Amino acid sequence: MQYTKLGKTDLNVSRVCLGCMGFGDPAHGQHTWTLEEEASRGIIRRALELGVNFFDTAIVYQNGTSEQYLGRALKDFARREDVVVATKFPVRTQAEIDGGISGQEHVRRMLDQSLQNLGMDYVDLYIYHMWDYLTPLEEIMEGLNNAVKAGKVRFIGISNCFAWQLCKANELARREGFAPFVSVQGHYNLIFREEEREMIPYCRKEGIALTPYSALAGGRLSKLPGETSKRLEADTYAKGKYDATAAQDARIIERVAELARVHGVAMTEIALAWLMSKGAIPVAGATKLSHVEGAAHATALTLTEEEVAYLEACYMPHPLVGVMAQNTQETADRPKVWSQSTPKA
Repeated sequence: MQYTKLGKTDLNVSRVCLGCMGFGDPAHGQHTWTLEEEASRGIIRRALELGVNFFDTAIVYQNGTSEQYLGRALKDFARREDVVVATKFPVRTQAEIDGGISGQEHVRRMLDQSLQNLGMDYVDLYIYHMWDYLTPLEEIMEGLNNAVKAGKVRFIGISNCFAWQLCKANELARREGFAPFVSVQGHYNLIFREEEREMIPYCRKEGIALTPYSALAGGRLSKLPGETSKRLEADTYAKGKYDATAAQDARIIERVAELARVHGVAMTEIALAWLMSKGAIPVAGATKLSHVEGAAHATALTLTEEEVAYLEACYMPHPLVGVMAQNTQETADRPKVWSQSTPKA
């Protein structure tokens, strides 16, 4: 396993992060394809054996059961100081807004619940899951800064935002003496590269870590045409992100498969190696042992400049999808894609 610093921080993380959205009680939450606890533990244990030390979850993943599964597994299989744990918090609910719960209080309540779920005293990286147009940015940033000062959070990150939003937040942090965002978790993979327009150049200039989600496009970059899985069939959210552009994306997926044959590796390794060639620390989910093994092995694969260009040549611009399609003032008060699994605190 190879390791790197997370942006400008002193966190030493594996070049690939195990995404834990696939872990959690399938009867409670947004997804029905997630793994029960015993199967989740097996994958987490295998990740640790392979040298993975970076784990990403969220309080909204299966109503907090993903956090619970991860926390119990790490307690049994690792020392707390040897792993880097990231979790995320959602926007304020309408009930919180109506009840006068401030952004600062929202952050505190969400964090305390996550720490309880994880069975931990602190998290290494606490991530603002989606831009909240209905909560003043100053309240969110102050709430996060309070968490850092209290020792409950080491560093903060952001997900699902535009470059101008990240810039605005970190400028506020600089002006007020708050902790800044040190990482961004955006939607980025070989068949969805819109982050390259503004976000990636900005992060490179500022030394902000890239930890992209959907690194394998919900499994599409790890399977040959015609292959399927329980997730591919049941994940309606991912279908909404990728089905409309499936025809144009197929050419890229075919090239991933071609290079996998040339190198004698799994498609997963090619897709993740491409992301790592961009300086990213991909968040790769796993619902089978082979998934986490492929992700770990990808850190040893280096693509040539010609191979990178070959993979990229067929890309065509895509419209924003998923969470980012809702990142507008006009849709701020509409139900979010994760609203059915937003925790109550």
